[in-house]
Amino acid sequence: MSAGRLPDRPALLLHAAADVARVAGDVALRHFRAGPAGGALEVETKGDGSPVTIADRSAEQAARAWLAARYPADGILGEEFGRAGRGAARCWVLDPIDGTKTFVRGVPLWGTLVACVAQGADGAFGEVLAGAAYFPAVGELVAAAPGEGCWWNGARARVSDVATLAQATVCTTDPKFSHRPDRRGAWRQLEDGAGLSRSWGDCYGYLLVATGRAEAMVDAVVGDWDTAALLPVVEEAGGVFTSWEGVRTAFGGSAVATNAALAPAVRQALGGAP
Repeated sequence: MSAGRLPDRPALLLHAAADVARVAGDVALRHFRAGPAGGALEVETKGDGSPVTIADRSAEQAARAWLAARYPADGILGEEFGRAGRGAARCWVLDPIDGTKTFVRGVPLWGTLVACVAQGADGAFGEVLAGAAYFPAVGELVAAAPGEGCWWNGARARVSDVATLAQATVCTTDPKFSHRPDRRGAWRQLEDGAGLSRSWGDCYGYLLVATGRAEAMVDAVVGDWDTAALLPVVEEAGGVFTSWEGVRTAFGGSAVATNAALAPAVRQALGGAP
């Protein structure tokens, strides 16, 4: 693709999101399990209490450089370096390492998230035009755009057909729900009704839903960079993506992803809209 404004065709946006995710994810991978004598990276604590490393920053810088060289008219929002180009018609939303706590412990279930989002003149986000999630440590890439399908390592991805909660696998990132303890009981209710529950979630749980390996993934608290890429991935795989309250949005501050068959049951168990 040539330098300049990114074409609006969804298929090209899908491929561009995947390319950016690969660029950033491969930079992050160079730092994975690469501390002194194989030890952990130096970890800093941000103002919100979340961890950050040189891997997060280097990966986001690589993504920003890639985008600036090719699509300078578009805005960028990244978890580590903030927002630029608020007045642009589109914005690229970046999470260089989703699952930094997992990353620094040497667990490979972290990912790089990239979304292209329509942006209003006031800077408000609109439709997600494309999204990609790259998991370099386990060799998985999923990308999607509205009407273009969801593609997992080059093959079409589909959610499962499991229609009974008692046979479902449900996932979450933090089973303690440390940031929203008031929602812990709802998770327990969902977990108790499910056939299997697992954590080590972060973005990998949403990949599991989109590829039919789990039926639900829930997070009580998320940032825009955590979820923007995931809405088209789940929906184009045939699933349902909403906030905890059951509203279809990538920017609701929480996230619930399910296959289509169990969407009402899961949201009812969580106390949201069925």
